[in-house]
Amino acid sequence: MRAWILPLWSHPNPPGRPCVTFSSMAFNLYHKNLPKNETLHQVKFLHTTVSRRGLEEFFDDPGNWGEKSVKSGDSWNIKQLRGKSSEDLHKLWYVLLKERNMLLTLEQESKRQRKPMPSPERLEKVETSMKNIDLVVREREIALRLLQTGHEKPVPGEWRHDFLGRTFWYSYKEWPIPWHLNKKHKKKRFYYLPHVNHFIRLRLEKALRKRARQQSLERTRRKVLERKFPDVAVKSQSQ
Repeated sequence: MRAWILPLWSHPNPPGRPCVTFSSMAFNLYHKNLPKNETLHQVKFLHTTVSRRGLEEFFDDPGNWGEKSVKSGDSWNIKQLRGKSSEDLHKLWYVLLKERNMLLTLEQESKRQRKPMPSPERLEKVETSMKNIDLVVREREIALRLLQTGHEKPVPGEWRHDFLGRTFWYSYKEWPIPWHLNKKHKKKRFYYLPHVNHFIRLRLEKALRKRARQQSLERTRRKVLERKFPDVAVKSQSQ
């Protein structure tokens, strides 16, 4: 005689017990694992800039269109930037980057229309500020590197001479074997023979002659300008 085993969902409901199915069990488990809804004062809102889906940020403020001059502040100097945190410098860099892109677009459009760019000094101020930010960030990286490794440059090294007597900066490298056992490293010549001293003096003499020639040309040009514009020369000497 065979015993037929019915699946769970087809078993008759025993007397005195409620009907329990897989769907109701899954709903009860899911209901227990539901996260608690946070109240409104516990939710942190995400602050973003104005949503712009076009190319508005590549152009100047419409209120400045057609103006001959636009008011702008001074560039950020190094003293002001040193007092800011690294996070603020990171944000300021991208603000200046967007401003520079906008001014470059304005400059190109002015060239296309053959009109003068309104307040072109704004671009110089932005570029100066970005250079100062780069300098401050580099100073902090050097200070941190000196504190951690004791070396100013990211890759330590030293000044060496090549076989022609020229001085260059040699960066240290990692080698799998010691340098005195490395044949490839032994082939490099970090010295020069005594007969190279004569050519070193000739190269130095050539550099000094070139510098003296440039200084003479600069003095001649200054004299010509003073002869053409005597009023400007007198004013510069009085100041």
